Amino acid sequence: MGCFDCFDGGSKREQRREEEQLASEEARARAAEAAQKRQEQYEKSAAGRAARAQMAAAAKQATNANQGEPVLKWQMG
Repeated sequence: MGCFDCFDGGSKREQRREEEQLASEEARARAAEAAQKRQEQYEKSAAGRAARAQMAAAAKQATNANQGEPVLKWQMG
């Protein structure tokens, strides 16, 4: 009865699409949880703490770097 498969109203195809969509959503949720765990582990690690300290120092230096000096210096002549 292979030639009559297309007459079932497409319910099998739609059911398969819904199952694939559900599986995809579950996979995305698991990937997001794993990424969150990795981020938390990185922040707790020595490398994560060092990176955070380095970014804070760079931000502090950037705010103190411009002491009223113009960024672009124009030359006449």
